[in-house]
Amino acid sequence: MDRRTFLKSAVAAGVVGPVVGASYGLYEAGAVVVERPEVVVPRLPAAFDGLRVAFLADIHHGPYVDLDHVTAVVRTTLALQPDVVVLGGDYSTREARYIGPCFEVLTGLKAPLGVFGVLGNHDYWHGIAESHAGFRSSRIMELTNAGVWLERGSHRLRLAGVDDLWCGKTHLESALGDAHADDACVVVSHNPDFAEKLRDDRVGLILSGHTHGGQLYVPGFGAPIVPSRYGQKYLKGLVQAPATQVYVSRGLGTVTAPMRFRSPPELTLLTLRSA
Repeated sequence: MDRRTFLKSAVAAGVVGPVVGASYGLYEAGAVVVERPEVVVPRLPAAFDGLRVAFLADIHHGPYVDLDHVTAVVRTTLALQPDVVVLGGDYSTREARYIGPCFEVLTGLKAPLGVFGVLGNHDYWHGIAESHAGFRSSRIMELTNAGVWLERGSHRLRLAGVDDLWCGKTHLESALGDAHADDACVVVSHNPDFAEKLRDDRVGLILSGHTHGGQLYVPGFGAPIVPSRYGQKYLKGLVQAPATQVYVSRGLGTVTAPMRFRSPPELTLLTLRSA
């Protein structure tokens, strides 16, 4: 290869490379992956062994995430036939006008044991009143510092939720209610940093989102930006916190830029197992 040909090739690569990279990032942002982790939950009754929990976090309907994407997520969730559906917060981005339409689509979610959700920081930033109204209109049960008992025969499992760590006021005691030391408890917290200072032995598992898996992930380096005080620790997947375990979803939408790299959007179908 002569010098002129080399320079032409270098210029072409300099132009085409970023375009291809951006195109891939846009593609990956819409390519939802269904993750199917199995998680052992302490004290989980045998009656709940095999419970299938669909966990949807960080939908972020807005300029970058249209309603077709949200609708596809709902259809995929229904096809998975979960026993219960849990929403992890951050339903919209940028403006309050996106909140109502998102919840209207989410009304299509159904599960034998119910559909539940918590709030995230973007729900506060872009319209907390509209977010509360979205829960009411969709008949999705909001678990802001509250909880419910899921029952199978004479056995029960506590599903609880706490307020957003950044913008709300978390109150775990209210969420756990009358749960005893021998009860199995699953807590939903939008922000996984909540787990770092938790010291309640009743909590066997926390479900979180918020970090988007970094949204952009560089193998061998990690994610350049992680919205957590603890660096890469709560980036994604099953993480051991000081007193419990946390499953961190990569989320379904995007913020800041409508792209992902090596961190595809995630719809999680957890299977809970008794010890």
